[in-house]
Amino acid sequence: MLLPSPDDIQLAPPPRRTQRVKRVRNIIFLKDVAVLGLTAFGGPQAHLAMMLQLLVDKRRYLKAAELLELTALCQILPGPTSTQTITAIGFRLGGPNLAYLTLLVWMLPAVCIMTGAGLTISYLDKEQVARLVQYVQPVAVGFVAYSAYKIAEKVIHTKTSVALMVVAAMLVYRFQVPWLMPILLLAGGLVTTFRYRRMPQQEKQPLQIEWSNFLLWLGVFIGAAVLGQYTQWLPVRLFENFYRNGSLVFGGGQVLAPLFYTEFVEFKHYLSSEEFLSGLGMVQALPGPNFSFASYIGALAMRREGSGLDGQLLGALVGAAGIFMPGTLLIFFLIRFWDQLKRYRVIKASLEGINAVSAGLVCAATFLLYHPLPDNPVNLGLIAATFLLLLWEKVPSYAIVGAALVAGLIW
Repeated sequence: MLLPSPDDIQLAPPPRRTQRVKRVRNIIFLKDVAVLGLTAFGGPQAHLAMMLQLLVDKRRYLKAAELLELTALCQILPGPTSTQTITAIGFRLGGPNLAYLTLLVWMLPAVCIMTGAGLTISYLDKEQVARLVQYVQPVAVGFVAYSAYKIAEKVIHTKTSVALMVVAAMLVYRFQVPWLMPILLLAGGLVTTFRYRRMPQQEKQPLQIEWSNFLLWLGVFIGAAVLGQYTQWLPVRLFENFYRNGSLVFGGGQVLAPLFYTEFVEFKHYLSSEEFLSGLGMVQALPGPNFSFASYIGALAMRREGSGLDGQLLGALVGAAGIFMPGTLLIFFLIRFWDQLKRYRVIKASLEGINAVSAGLVCAATFLLYHPLPDNPVNLGLIAATFLLLLWEKVPSYAIVGAALVAGLIW
């Protein structure tokens, strides 16, 4: 039996010192996440660029290739891509506990601001709100139009993708029912799955799967659906609505707009189209995840209960929990065997159809969200100006929304 040399013993760090170093590193990482949560404007693409700059280049928590792989993993899953990516980084650095803290620190600023926006609009006079946000609403439509363009630019490369995008946009525009969109997303993925032979083949490794987080996600999904069906208590039904949407939405925050508008405005009438567009414009101006929009809708939806401020705060909490929980549970489930799964061509092939349908949903949302606005040159001009300013990439989104709010105060 070989014994370690004295040099080896001296070089080995004491366990307590190792734990202390990890604890300090984790605290610094959470501070970096807080900085991103307060400054990461511009959606998933901008978030990725800031993560590369801060977490890869400056702090070296992981390599650039590892960050891009994690982003690709999160794009496979439903839910908020940026949120899942930064949560996965926390998981790799410090396990589930650090991952949960990472999620909380990342989402808290945007969720608090959107909750405050929902409460403010609830207690303002409708005419005051209408004047304040009269120019924010067409700006929000311009954001959605730009999102449709950027998504299509990234994912539409074949005739099959074009066909799926057009068919999805036409069906969603014609039949505005909540259950149609997840069916279209799954159908799009199924269509392009059959093209898997065109993908480069890689050596497969046997999958070693831990099912606990998946079973938890599925159990909550079924349990919330059953309770939502048989209860009249609005917070439970809201949780089911947001959890279902968070479990089935692919493509990030941009795809939330058509889903939420169809379900909560057109179908259930929890808020008006003006209130919806106002919140959508505000969330575009905030740092952090666009999924914080759910807390705004939850706060406004609870007005129907007549439960006052406490009830609306509960609605905002339910909205945030329901929309963020599915993606978190799924990333915890999948990250453990991602290295093996990404070698399968069927998985990669299905993404083409899912992304194409997502682009179609956002295209349809552009027209659906425009319809409630007055059809006048001012609104058309603001939509076009917003689109062109975003295309120019010199004016940040929060500056555009801020200018629209100031214009509403003046005129």
